[in-house]
Amino acid sequence: MNIQLEVVSMEQMSDKKRAIFKSTMELVRENGFHGTPMSMVAKHAGVAAGTIYHYFESKEHLLRELFNYAQQQAVAVVERESTATIPFKECFFKLWTGLYTFYRDNQDLLRFFEQFVNSPYHTTMPPLAEDRFYTLLFAFFERGIQEGELKKVSPKILATLTHSSIISMAKMTASGRLHFDRKELQQIQQLLWDGIALDR
Repeated sequence: MNIQLEVVSMEQMSDKKRAIFKSTMELVRENGFHGTPMSMVAKHAGVAAGTIYHYFESKEHLLRELFNYAQQQAVAVVERESTATIPFKECFFKLWTGLYTFYRDNQDLLRFFEQFVNSPYHTTMPPLAEDRFYTLLFAFFERGIQEGELKKVSPKILATLTHSSIISMAKMTASGRLHFDRKELQQIQQLLWDGIALDR
């Protein structure tokens, strides 16, 4: 099935579509994909059952477009925090903090993101929607290597290590299992930087 995905920011959405997205993320977090039928989403979002099909022709369409939206939000953070006019090391710390704050404050989105990439729905996603976030991360770390700031290892390795540390810390903080103050978060960033930075 060829489903056209709409690229739209949350600000451009109608209130009903915004409510559908928000409800889907909340319900998927609680019930998973299989336990979240379209009728449940519509009821939770406060829209008529027929209204949801005005925006999304199927559950697959809804989930794929929501993933596309979630991807855009993470991309926006990377684009905002990785400006080339700022020294790379400073950018690295800004990017870590920016993504950490984004994931910490958007747990429903993060959980949806993780569930989606491990689901059958993800296998049919167009490559550009799938790779945009990591393409930017890879390019960011490639810049660090080219500028002589990072060790000459694969940018994919550097991006994966960094992104994994961010997600782990955001999930742990949001769960309430551990609390890290600002100084401790800075120490975590510094330890990560020390591990990937080029020895001088």
